[in-house]
Amino acid sequence: MRSLRDFTSGVGFFFQGFGWVARHGRWWAFGLIPALIAFSVYVVALIFLGTNANDVAAFLTPFADSWSWRELFRTLVGIALFLGGLALAVVTFAAVTLAIGEPFYEKLSSAVDVLAHEVDQPFWRTLPRSIRDSLVTLFYVLLFTVPLFIMGFVPVVGQTVVPVLGAAVSGFFLTVELTTLALERRGMARKQRFALLRANKASALGFGVAVFVLFLVPFVAVIAMPAAVAGAALLVRNRLAPVPPGPATPA
Repeated sequence: MRSLRDFTSGVGFFFQGFGWVARHGRWWAFGLIPALIAFSVYVVALIFLGTNANDVAAFLTPFADSWSWRELFRTLVGIALFLGGLALAVVTFAAVTLAIGEPFYEKLSSAVDVLAHEVDQPFWRTLPRSIRDSLVTLFYVLLFTVPLFIMGFVPVVGQTVVPVLGAAVSGFFLTVELTTLALERRGMARKQRFALLRANKASALGFGVAVFVLFLVPFVAVIAMPAAVAGAALLVRNRLAPVPPGPATPA
């Protein structure tokens, strides 16, 4: 029962993030800039993958050249490749957007989560570490999602259990990415952040799954990105690593 309450609470923090950026419209507009840049890159990449999926499938399946049903098989492989690319885009969108817009989202997170004392480092020093941490997170994502992708071809299980597990895995790692800014400002390294989120798994899953589901909708990910950053800051401030209330949030 407590896990369910924590999961629901995690979902609630995402919507609290929407409420915060709705009350502070200039911060929402500020956070849309890197999200739009990343979205444009992903759209181009997915269009390219979609238009060349059959060619890629043919390249990957030379063993099927003699099959009478090779065209059907390669069409299915092409569809699977595109869906896999789409899922990867959803999972990595937050990481790429945060890397592109770290100065933007650092300011947004700081406005939501005001700290009297925080670990402050220049952008040129934090960017390489952020990229490295994102690559480590991506490795863990692939470690889980590749087997799930293969299991997706199993009848019944692939259409029921796998999507739920995929949403949970993707949601957790989205929370990992989105809470990085607020937790780094508290001086927490990657291993400490992972340990904290594992200890609060239900809240992390609730927040991340809500983000993941909305990020599946085209263009909604762009609109929701500033809210996700704000919600992650609120999740950290009020649940994961609480601090005494700071001064009034800037309007």
